[in-house]
Amino acid sequence: MSRDTSVPVAPQAPHRGHVARLLGPLHVTGVLWFRLHRWAVAHLPEWAVRVVIPVCVGFFYLVLRRIDRAIEDNLAVVLGPCGWWEAQRRVLRTLYQYAWCLSERYEELNGDRDGELEVEGLELWRGLHDQGPGFILLTAHIGHWELGSMSGAAHSERQIHLIREEELDPAAQRFIANLISRASDERYVVHFARSDDPMLGLDLLRALRGGAIVALQGDRPRAGGSALTVPMCGREFALPVGTAALARSAQVAILPVFVFRTGRRQARCVFRPPISVAHSADREADLRAALEAIATRIEWAIRRQPYQWFCFREAWSDSASPSA
Repeated sequence: MSRDTSVPVAPQAPHRGHVARLLGPLHVTGVLWFRLHRWAVAHLPEWAVRVVIPVCVGFFYLVLRRIDRAIEDNLAVVLGPCGWWEAQRRVLRTLYQYAWCLSERYEELNGDRDGELEVEGLELWRGLHDQGPGFILLTAHIGHWELGSMSGAAHSERQIHLIREEELDPAAQRFIANLISRASDERYVVHFARSDDPMLGLDLLRALRGGAIVALQGDRPRAGGSALTVPMCGREFALPVGTAALARSAQVAILPVFVFRTGRRQARCVFRPPISVAHSADREADLRAALEAIATRIEWAIRRQPYQWFCFREAWSDSASPSA
């Protein structure tokens, strides 16, 4: 049965403890790595990038053992149990894909290297877009997830409100915010979700009712946010209530979109069938049904490209009971 939960911290972000406080900007979530990574993809020749990425993957694989174990445990649920060597291969493949996706994100933000983007299911986008009302673009932390809203923007003149989680390190947050602001055009309004910003939901509600598009990730409950557990990959998985609640209040559809990396600066954007949120007298039942549909779409994407699912904490606790 689904249950309400209160999320004290962002559940799928890397842990930050006394080591992070000790290392400061040298920690994996610190601004030093953001700056260094961006500099590398902007200045190194292509051959050097192809050499450096595997070396960095190997280094972080050796030092980030907690993240390794989280990836290993999560993929054991998705792909099934395996031996130690296969588990390490899964972890390395995930870190390798993440390194390339992150590198190509910086290239995109730098604006100096064009990529190729194929689109599948564009008729689903047009079916909603041409109706007139606003709608929600829903994605997850899979592959080139940030490109989901950009692929839609190429086919629309509407304003798009992009919701992002803040980085764990304040200096890294300022660095990323500056990059995004310089790379965005007037159609984009970027909001950084904060637990102490009660007005964000009202701003997004007004935008949707005015015909705008809201793009967000629906697989991570915000720190301090409300979540419901629903079946995903055979177990109970906590999803944020906010996406379904916003769609229900605005009476708009949710259009899932996932962008998978298919090669060097190549990606495939896939729109999935939209989700309508009921507006009955039973609000909890309406939200639960919508979240179950969202979980189905996210599970489809994870199973299609399991090594491009970037969840760096254990997504399922040992106490979570398998779904019937």
